[in-house]
Amino acid sequence: MPEALDITASVTGRRWLWRETDERAGLMLAQRLDVPEILGRLLAARGIGADTAQDFLAPTLRALLPDPSSLRDMELAAARMADAVQRAESIAVFADYDVDGACSGALVTGWLTRLGARVRHYVPDRLKEGYGPNAPAIAALCDAGATLIICVDCGIAAHDALAAAQGRADVVVLDHHKAEGPPPPVVAAVNPNRLDCDSGQRGLCAAGVAFLALVALHRVLRARGAFAAGEPDLMGALDLVALATVCDVMPLSGVNRALVTQGLRVLARRGRPGLAALMDVAGTRGEPTAHTLGFALGPRINAGGRIAEPDLGLRLLLTDDPVEARVMAEKLDAVNRRRQEVEAGVLHHALEQAEAQLSAGRGVVLVAGVGWHPGVVGIVASRIKEKFNRPACVAGVEGGIAKGSGRSITGLDLGAAVIYARAKGMLLTGGGHAMAAGFSLDAARLSEFHALLDERLAGAATLPAASDLVLDGALAVRGADVAMAEQIGRLAPFGPANEEPVFAFPRARIVKADRVGAEGSVIRAFIEGADGGRLKAVCFRAKEGPLPELLLRSGGMPLHLAGHLRAERWNDTVSAGLQVIDAAPCRD
Repeated sequence: MPEALDITASVTGRRWLWRETDERAGLMLAQRLDVPEILGRLLAARGIGADTAQDFLAPTLRALLPDPSSLRDMELAAARMADAVQRAESIAVFADYDVDGACSGALVTGWLTRLGARVRHYVPDRLKEGYGPNAPAIAALCDAGATLIICVDCGIAAHDALAAAQGRADVVVLDHHKAEGPPPPVVAAVNPNRLDCDSGQRGLCAAGVAFLALVALHRVLRARGAFAAGEPDLMGALDLVALATVCDVMPLSGVNRALVTQGLRVLARRGRPGLAALMDVAGTRGEPTAHTLGFALGPRINAGGRIAEPDLGLRLLLTDDPVEARVMAEKLDAVNRRRQEVEAGVLHHALEQAEAQLSAGRGVVLVAGVGWHPGVVGIVASRIKEKFNRPACVAGVEGGIAKGSGRSITGLDLGAAVIYARAKGMLLTGGGHAMAAGFSLDAARLSEFHALLDERLAGAATLPAASDLVLDGALAVRGADVAMAEQIGRLAPFGPANEEPVFAFPRARIVKADRVGAEGSVIRAFIEGADGGRLKAVCFRAKEGPLPELLLRSGGMPLHLAGHLRAERWNDTVSAGLQVIDAAPCRD
């Protein structure tokens, strides 16, 4: 990629590069779709062709939803769930404690209840029980009368634990984590990442798999004549699927794009009391976006499973009582603030270890500490990954056992590496998917595990120390108006496989800047272009660091700014705004 504006090291240490694109292809798309040239150029740069562009800009489930039966075991799962509903059996839903688990757990529990089934849910305690099904919990659900146990966002590798149900209850697994080999001996194990599943839907999160399972369930019940009095509309549950898809960092392409787009529309109607209350507590404004899901709602729901009641988030998503929803939302908000405090303490020491490892030439970061709270190691790993552009694993050590979590970079499959380590006998537990994984092992083997990760993820060693910033083009401040921002917004929702466009604003001046928000962690500013245009700007996570310092103390000198141009809606007003993510002083 060609260098942009001669910037080899911005104020945050990044090199700026122009995204390579086929100008002729972009112009052709713009003409064929009758859209502005900038939109055609952005589509072409993302590999969107004329045959898929319309579905990309206006994604619908009618066009993009796969046949649920394309997933192995789906018909078995749907038939068994239909039997349980029609026989009024006692059903237990065993869910993971993260956002995807809470959403898929609430989706299946709530929908089966709506269909008239008797359903209870169970979420394991992260500290006492760890991830996934465990034999005592499965046995307890059987003792309580469950004849069908549905595991969501877990279970694909729980062969021993699920054996506790044999002869007592049937088990259906709805999961998406990488499978190590044959599925456990259950009635149905639906997982697009099974080695023998050729559905092509490996990018689905567990809630996406659960939604397809409910579609299949409806198909069976419809064929049996169960909806003579009317069939409930599954579209109303897509807010949960959208939340899980974004928070589990799934690619926002194909069916995921339709699920999130439609789910955001459902969320905007505020029909689910728990999410409506959580948006109010989080102080979100305007129409919800993928950013709302990933940065306002997700962390708060996750906080319960990390350091408080494991099923608090799931219960929030299930409640129909607005008063109860508000109480739980405020509790999750408070828990999230406590989680941030715990995280900050671990992050400080983890960063010190990470910097030392990278200075020594390691490709993968693996840090550990005695007493580090296992509920925050995953998010600390995310912070390290973002800061250093390296796969990062973080573990807390207790009683000689290291329990940790890792996050990876696109193109480096961490889940496969962890599963390989487990197969080699190095780990006590381990699993995950390409971008995230969990593990536990004897602390004495951490160095051995680190060496294996360096070997299996060898490409990490060649990554730049900080991510290059890829720019989609340069814009004049005067031209960055509402109309242009709205055209760019047609590419949303943004996320993996569809990153939000980044534009350079050359030689812009900060005419006013001040700190706002909690603890002054947000900078609000106005910028002026060489052409005289003016644009409001904002910079988040700006409590400290070289970028906020430059924005606050530029003294009116010209800067090259980089960021996202967005159309911001508040009440009935729409305005254009720039979210600044990087800057560099002009050299001349």
